[in-house]
Amino acid sequence: MKRFFLTLVSALVIAVPLGLSEIRTADAQGQVTQLRWATSAVGSAGHRAKVALMAMLNREMPDYSITVLPTPGALATVRGYATNQFDGYYGADIAFRELAGDTGRFRGFSQQMQREPVQSFWAYTMEVGLGVRAADRGNYSGWGDLAGRPVFTGPAPWDVRAQLERAMQTLEVGHEYVELDRGLTASSLAEGNIDAFIVYSTGEASPAPWVNEAMIAADVAVLNPSEAEIAKLRGAGLDVVEVDPDVFRGDVYVDKVLVVPFYYGFHVGPEVPAVDVFRMLTIIEAHAEELARSDAAFRQISRDMVDIQRRGVAASVDSVKVHPGLARYLREKGAWDSAWDDRIAGN
Repeated sequence: MKRFFLTLVSALVIAVPLGLSEIRTADAQGQVTQLRWATSAVGSAGHRAKVALMAMLNREMPDYSITVLPTPGALATVRGYATNQFDGYYGADIAFRELAGDTGRFRGFSQQMQREPVQSFWAYTMEVGLGVRAADRGNYSGWGDLAGRPVFTGPAPWDVRAQLERAMQTLEVGHEYVELDRGLTASSLAEGNIDAFIVYSTGEASPAPWVNEAMIAADVAVLNPSEAEIAKLRGAGLDVVEVDPDVFRGDVYVDKVLVVPFYYGFHVGPEVPAVDVFRMLTIIEAHAEELARSDAAFRQISRDMVDIQRRGVAASVDSVKVHPGLARYLREKGAWDSAWDDRIAGN
């Protein structure tokens, strides 16, 4: 009988790894395949979504038992997979770009890698923007007005911070980064220790729990980029999308929230057979509406599962190879680009 182990103890993250080759041998004898799938911290959007996803997969794939492992952030999951600590990871296109280029948060990491991550399932976009004190909103006409000011763009290792910093760097907004405990965001804003902080949503529908908590505890206005800034972001290859302000708690003082998206996924490597990844993707597609009811972050795959996979691959294929199970899924859906053929893992 399958079992679902939901692990919330961060200490388990440093458990001694068990190789998937050993697990597959046991599975051939009729046992269940164990997958240690790492995600972001408890209270994050990634952890919440992961719990919902794995509960469904454990029910629908009885030959697998998936353990959810929270870590300090998605970066830790990619590093952990690459160093054989985990079987699955929570990876974004911006992280894969840094990893491939040996830049940013992955500078020098290539020397430690024991295996390369691949992309296998894109779950949703995440969209990053900025919030300021509502009382000060009249002082700002765009993000550029935050130049030189103290800003909490997110926890240092997180992908949402990397994406927001990338956007602000594109706009040449030379702000002062302030590192905070997430629980102190509202009080730090109210007391003037920071003038702005990151606000972000998942799937254009679901803000991170800690962001909503900060917006409840402090009177926050969303600061949208100006029209000129939007044009500059798009000219640099960064999109800007509109999110309904009603997804955030309380009045955010704008008619539309303008944010910069990137792609996030829950991935496994080639150690998980292509047939199983293909089956996993078809199961997720079949249960996408159920997932969207459990977490609004999954509304995008509920609307168009194939499109999110295609867009995620297109955004990251130059940085990270494609799991053959995902390639088969897109081929069978008529959404595979033959230009990606040489980017399939194992080819």
